[in-house]
Amino acid sequence: MKFPALFFLLTLPALCQAPSFQNEVSIKEEGNVRRIRANGIPDHAPGRFPNAHNPNTIEPQSYNYTVPLKPEKQAQPAAFRMQPFGIAVNGVVFDPFAAEWWRGDPNSGWQYEPQSGAIDLGLDDHNAHVQPNGAYHYHGIPHGLLKRLAGDGKKMTLIGWAADGFPIYGPQAHTDAMDAQSPLKAMKSGYRVKTGARPADGGPGGNYDGSFVQDYEWVEGQGDLDASNGRTGVTPEFPKGTYYYVLTDHYPYIPRQFAGKADSSFERRGPPRGPGGMGFGPPGFGPPPRGRRGGPGFGPPPPPR
Repeated sequence: MKFPALFFLLTLPALCQAPSFQNEVSIKEEGNVRRIRANGIPDHAPGRFPNAHNPNTIEPQSYNYTVPLKPEKQAQPAAFRMQPFGIAVNGVVFDPFAAEWWRGDPNSGWQYEPQSGAIDLGLDDHNAHVQPNGAYHYHGIPHGLLKRLAGDGKKMTLIGWAADGFPIYGPQAHTDAMDAQSPLKAMKSGYRVKTGARPADGGPGGNYDGSFVQDYEWVEGQGDLDASNGRTGVTPEFPKGTYYYVLTDHYPYIPRQFAGKADSSFERRGPPRGPGGMGFGPPGFGPPPRGRRGGPGFGPPPPPR
């Protein structure tokens, strides 16, 4: 399906810290890929940054991503590490993990879930906050963007592209995945908090309560979506059907694994020497430090059991 090139140039309201920046994003089809260039500035008023739990200031970035126009599902899904899951149509990245670990130790194997409330990362009303390099990024449903695109009514809404090329939609989708005339409903993920107690040796102990990524498991038939938080069905942009991801109100919020092969342009390589300093795209020099109240995550969650 052919999509028109998109370009937004919007001035943020005064709510954003001075000096204000303009949202810039270009999405074009070039050969066999969709190229996305953006400065990462949202097209809605963000929360106030810095704030008490996030000391960072929003700065423009230099994103240059490509995704395949004809993505294909792989035989097995792949968990990802230290990189964005994808990018929204407004040029802000989806980055579900946080570089926050039990006792500050990534070797512990216990990574805090940003949406759990166990730690306060200063997320705004759009489930976003800011990395030390100034990169504003989403950890969940981007409410401001979704409202701009869908209004207050129910609508199946394309809100971004995953690194493997498959589309990302808001929470509303058809009850019957292959019937565009069927009612819309909020999709439910198949993940749940595990029951019982965490292993006592070398970990935080206590009962599973959702504080950590490792507290969750995916259960076949539990929800509407697969373990990658996606499904195959018809959409307004793909009336003949496609595989697509869904952002949900509950874990995993943003998918934590790819159904297809992620493009290498999304691999986080360290500081790209852009206007914002450390960021998401190439080139770069290695992983960023941990525990930065807004920094990227390290390592994938364990595979669903």
